[in-house]
Amino acid sequence: MKYAVIKTGGKQYKVSEGDVIEVDRLEGKENDKVIFNEVLLLVSEGKVKIGKPIISGEKVEGKLLAQTRGDKIRVSKFKSKVRYRRVTGFRASLSKIQIEKIGSTKEEKPVKKTTKKKTVSKKS
Repeated sequence: MKYAVIKTGGKQYKVSEGDVIEVDRLEGKENDKVIFNEVLLLVSEGKVKIGKPIISGEKVEGKLLAQTRGDKIRVSKFKSKVRYRRVTGFRASLSKIQIEKIGSTKEEKPVKKTTKKKTVSKKS
């Protein structure tokens, strides 16, 4: 099983390919491509890579499905004997993202080895 732990919006999420997650609002429109470069942990084919704090060269790609709003949270403040009461609300702005690919940013190209002869020049 291939999965990764990514960081976005100050929070960490464990994701695998095909997952749909809700994160804090990201810029973009529906069906836009989203790339998470802050990969903290990567598990692939039984091999574990742990970042210090992030793994360089690894990324997670996803597709922005929708921009939504979360449930409303009511926050109330109350002080006894002084008639102090306040009620406020909060509703988070969220982005729904489908994880498409977990992989590296490195392009795998064949490496050519070349040897150069060094010329030594003597100055008098």
